[in-house]
Amino acid sequence: MCEGIYLKHTYSVCPKCGQLIKADLINEDGKIIIEKNCSDHGSFRDIYWSDADMYEKFEKFARKGSGLLNPNVNYNTDCPFQCGLCISHQTTTILANIDVTNRCNMSCPVCFANARSSGRIYEPDQKQIYDMMTMLRSQKPVPCCSVQFSGGEPTVREDLPELVKMARNLGFVQIQVASNGLKFANSVSYGKKLVEAGMQTLYLQFDGTSAEPYMKMRGFNAYPLKLRAIENARKSGMRSITLVPTLSKDVNDHQVGDIIRFAAENRDVVRGVNFQPVSFTGRICQEERERKRITIPDLAKLVEEQTEGEIPADAWYPVPFVVPISRFLSKARHKNLPEMTVHPHCGAATYLFIDNGKIVPITDFVDVEGFMEMLDEAAEELDDNSRNLLTIGKVLSKVPGFIDSEREPKCVNVTKMLLNVLKEGESNVVQQFHRQSLFLGAMHFQDMYNFDIERIQQCGIHYATPDGKVIPFCTYNTLHRESVEEKFSRPYMPEKHEQRKQILNITDFS
Repeated sequence: MCEGIYLKHTYSVCPKCGQLIKADLINEDGKIIIEKNCSDHGSFRDIYWSDADMYEKFEKFARKGSGLLNPNVNYNTDCPFQCGLCISHQTTTILANIDVTNRCNMSCPVCFANARSSGRIYEPDQKQIYDMMTMLRSQKPVPCCSVQFSGGEPTVREDLPELVKMARNLGFVQIQVASNGLKFANSVSYGKKLVEAGMQTLYLQFDGTSAEPYMKMRGFNAYPLKLRAIENARKSGMRSITLVPTLSKDVNDHQVGDIIRFAAENRDVVRGVNFQPVSFTGRICQEERERKRITIPDLAKLVEEQTEGEIPADAWYPVPFVVPISRFLSKARHKNLPEMTVHPHCGAATYLFIDNGKIVPITDFVDVEGFMEMLDEAAEELDDNSRNLLTIGKVLSKVPGFIDSEREPKCVNVTKMLLNVLKEGESNVVQQFHRQSLFLGAMHFQDMYNFDIERIQQCGIHYATPDGKVIPFCTYNTLHRESVEEKFSRPYMPEKHEQRKQILNITDFS
């Protein structure tokens, strides 16, 4: 082990045998390194967080949640192998993934799900999916409000519109489909069916703005396909697309600025970009790990460089930074709301506004840290119900003081938007804020090398499985996916003619 400044102790897993082992986080030359040793397979080290200053900034906004009041597993002596959710888990389900199939109409070299390669078909039936969703909606103290149909490629299921409608009828507020876009590129009417069924967001795989990244990541030039999918989504009446670039060094890290500018130019339908630094699971070659490893601080610096400083690295904040909004609204409205109490080093985000072609981060004209601190203090005061109206009034009167009206974009009234959120707090008001802004986010999912059990226990993105369990994203994809799919799969059958036709149609966009 190399020398460095010891930061903390945690637990990880051995990349070779998967056993739980001790690990240390160390500040080494301004980078956070995770070091661990397996008695059978030796020592391992990897970059956990590439900038120590940004690590410390994010760490100070850590928030602990209280987890579920009705966990699936009431005891857990074998975390992370005995997933539930269990009593050790501290964050409720913010977004639930339901893999509706492991079939796919593409075969991407970087697929973390290793779709189409297992020799078996994992495809829960409608009754199983209904049961998963009702279980998610029964979570306490806060029912899961957001569901994402994923895979494989969910659009290869003919009944996907029925599943979306089922989710809407069960009361999910946010319903999204994670897709490579091929079926949307082939059909406007298909998008209309999903919109009419209740789909709010297309979570679109989008790796760059030229052919090169797609040739390396997807095996063919998928860029024309993405453009066609976005245009067809626009024609179908869809008004919410999130672009999802899988980010890898020397593949598409030189295009992060172009991707953001593309999103800004198409903001009538594109509501955000959520970068996902590549995790080394599934098909990706492990020998490329050190060369291609990229972390959230790397992304923040690339964005600053490639936008010529319009989006500085300090515009980013960790996901739990917004917890004071939820806690204030929960107490003000006497209603439990979801809290983003995920680990501070799992993800990052900021909001952008477009003013006469110029990108303006919200941090340019809003004192976001002061605003959150004020809400934190107010939430504590709201414990006394007799003073609630006075406290709420005081908060509303202070909001304009956190906004620099001279630097505020002329295209939007952020003061009014924030006041509406705090006054009403309804989902349609929050959606209005999102419609006026462009979300910029990053989520760095873990693999066996940078695995940290503390991140697992605070994860807010979960998978529902047919046996009634809810499994954190990174645990599912590193430890549990294969066993779940094997347990609930059927033997592989030759693909139908229509699915072969969809694969062949890829060439139409090249």
